[in-house]
Amino acid sequence: MQKSRKLKRLCLSFVLLFTLFFQGSSTTLFASATVSTPILSIKWQPWSDDVFRQAKAEHKLIVLDLHAVWCHWCHVMDEKTYQNPSVIEFINKYFIPVSVDQDARPDLSSRYQDYGWPATVIFNSDGKEREILSGYSEPEEFLTILKDCVKHPEKVFNKANRTPVSYSADTALGQNLKDDLIKRYLSGYDTENGGWTYGHKFLPADNVEYAMIAACKGDIKEAQKAKGTLNLQNNLLDPVWGGMYQYSTDNDWRHPHYEKIMSVQTDNLRIYNLAYLVFQDPNYLKTAKSIYQFMKDFLLSPDGAFYTSQDADLIQGQHSQKYFALNDQSRRKLGIPKIDKHIYSRENGWVIEALTYLYAASGDQNYLDSAIRCANWIIANRSDKNGFVHEIPSDQSYLGDNLSMGKAFLSLYAATGDRAWLDKAQSLADFIGDNFALPAGFATTKSTAAASDTINLDENIATARFYNLLYHYTGQKKDKDWAAVAMRYIATPAVSDKLVHLVCGLLLADYEVTNYPFHIVIVGSTNDPEARKLFIASQKCPFAYKQIEWLDMKEGALPGQSVEYPTLPKPAAFTCTNSTCSSPLYTVEKIDKLIENKSH
Repeated sequence: MQKSRKLKRLCLSFVLLFTLFFQGSSTTLFASATVSTPILSIKWQPWSDDVFRQAKAEHKLIVLDLHAVWCHWCHVMDEKTYQNPSVIEFINKYFIPVSVDQDARPDLSSRYQDYGWPATVIFNSDGKEREILSGYSEPEEFLTILKDCVKHPEKVFNKANRTPVSYSADTALGQNLKDDLIKRYLSGYDTENGGWTYGHKFLPADNVEYAMIAACKGDIKEAQKAKGTLNLQNNLLDPVWGGMYQYSTDNDWRHPHYEKIMSVQTDNLRIYNLAYLVFQDPNYLKTAKSIYQFMKDFLLSPDGAFYTSQDADLIQGQHSQKYFALNDQSRRKLGIPKIDKHIYSRENGWVIEALTYLYAASGDQNYLDSAIRCANWIIANRSDKNGFVHEIPSDQSYLGDNLSMGKAFLSLYAATGDRAWLDKAQSLADFIGDNFALPAGFATTKSTAAASDTINLDENIATARFYNLLYHYTGQKKDKDWAAVAMRYIATPAVSDKLVHLVCGLLLADYEVTNYPFHIVIVGSTNDPEARKLFIASQKCPFAYKQIEWLDMKEGALPGQSVEYPTLPKPAAFTCTNSTCSSPLYTVEKIDKLIENKSH
């Protein structure tokens, strides 16, 4: 009886407590239920050939959202346009929606990069482009365009910018084209606000490099342009974490977009180190070290390879001007903008090459060690069938990944004298030639009948420069021939027609294929400390177009060696042209003096 009463009291107490709890918590419980209820959303798919077959079978169009992980306006498009109920309903009814991160697909990025991010491409069921939109679109405007595409699917996008051209037979720029490009370059400098860009201000790496070559030849005006642009670009350096913001708006250098993407970091890292070697301004080396510090603190993976980018926004879709004005402690208290932790071969190749420049400028072995560690990780984790894939588990192989790593290996050879790196560069050069070459130029994707749609000018400029320099190291005619293939594309006037002032990539490629690199050979044992000192001193050469080698007689002749070097009682350096070599330079001071004379 007592147990029964106790049980009843316990039951009543439990009911009372449950009632009070439920009454006090009902709002929270129902709110949680409301949040977790599935809402209407766009049914995004990955890019594949299957989406075109599906579109054909279902009589639908395809809408491709090509975005960047770090892109502010992509986030705004996601938050406003793609969350609009009318847009969601219409896309799901009439379209196969496809979402792609452009960093993950260099082929699509290359094809549509002129439209900026986000780029929105609408295809009809036959796979033809119906419409291409540049940047953010308001929901109402976007819906109007979608409805028009559905109503008139037979229309196609104007492909005037892809009119087939007859490519040049020349393997260097014709004089008329060269003169025109130089004229565009000279007239394009913004004397009022600095730099060669208008609207958006950023560092045009090729133009600055071209100006520094002229500066080394004594051109004071070009030196001022280069230094002026570098000094203004420093306004885009994050004063707290380091790293360069992508660009500034408003035609000045004080309205940054805060994303930090790898191409910007590595371009700036390379150019500021080169500028330090040319102008000997310690502020340029300081900037370079600050860029790397950001990369090390935020983009370096535990295994030594590098991630891809840091987002522009702390809260996606909201400008972060106030956030980036804070100090380190205040920023971290609020959180850190998203890091894209994909590890791509292409981006890591850029890092490796840039780190060899930082090593050359600073003499700090840690930077070279970081480059080698990164290279070894990519070799171990991204190699496939004699080349490199963009990312695992994907088996996609792109020109950019293989070219970037080829240039990285060549830079490591120049920085270490280790012939294994040159062998890797040559092996990759053979793979690129066999898989990406077209009659004129190299395709972003493996060469097929459709590959001509994805020829990227910047990649071909880099390809011409890579093969040409490799030829000087190896002496192999096939490398020179591959450089000529890229130059036939570059030397076609129609290719450069759309360029305005940022033309120096073409001029640099032409300069290099028509000239010999600055060539230094260290002769001495690789185990000799004095020989190593000479080799390290040679790294201070202020030119990107340079050939630095270490000849240890015990290892045999250098791969492309055409000169017989004497056996000397102590290590020495020689500077060589295509036909002659200097007298031996036995001291670091002599090398320093030679380089100083070349850079002023």
